[in-house]
Amino acid sequence: MKFNYIFLLLALVAEIVGTVGGFGSSVFFVPIGNFYFDFYSVLGMTAIFHLSSNLSKIWLFKKGLDKKLLLYIGLPSVVFVVLGGFMSKWVNTGVLEIVLGVFLVLFSLLFLLRSEIVVLPNRRNAVVGGTLSGFSAGLLGTGGAIRGLTMAAFNLDKNAFIATSAFIDFMIDFSRTFVYYENGYIGKQELSYLPFLLAIGLVGTYLGKRILHHIPQEKFRKLSLLFILLIGLATIAKLAFDHWGQSAS
Repeated sequence: MKFNYIFLLLALVAEIVGTVGGFGSSVFFVPIGNFYFDFYSVLGMTAIFHLSSNLSKIWLFKKGLDKKLLLYIGLPSVVFVVLGGFMSKWVNTGVLEIVLGVFLVLFSLLFLLRSEIVVLPNRRNAVVGGTLSGFSAGLLGTGGAIRGLTMAAFNLDKNAFIATSAFIDFMIDFSRTFVYYENGYIGKQELSYLPFLLAIGLVGTYLGKRILHHIPQEKFRKLSLLFILLIGLATIAKLAFDHWGQSAS
């Protein structure tokens, strides 16, 4: 089987940027993967990839885990990622890709233009954020941006933020891996990339941690938002060109 090494290189970049930016790699990995594979294959690869990358984050950023946020955000995330994962089987992939592209564009623009927006640090908002991020992760493959926004309200230090987010993400990915496998999203092609994605998860997380020591997180957060905006626009443009090509033929 031939492997797409450009895709693997971009996956490494997604892991590094996702670690430093605090949004998680899936917000970059999913739309990048859609340029090379079908949407359902990307969902399967994302679950596999995240299991390894989040184990790496838990190991490298193990100090400062916030157990209350793990409960308030993590439990509803696990419940709704299962629901979103099952629903993804019944929604047209073209619709899912459009929703993903629009979500990325609107999310990035909102927080680039209105950086003063904050989420109040209370239990209700933590539960709502966990619910939305879990459902988005199951349905679209990415929910880290919503979870990152929710967790930012609690003003955790970098290590505690990444460790808690990674532990919640691991719970989400562990749950949706079974759902995606049952849906048929994880097959020989997806599993063949497993050794590469395991290595990329570890190396990318390590490099991201090193970069965090040298770059202020707020500056990198804005750069990450710009990347998210560009990827969202590219996703929408790809769908438009694909539709135009099918119409022309």
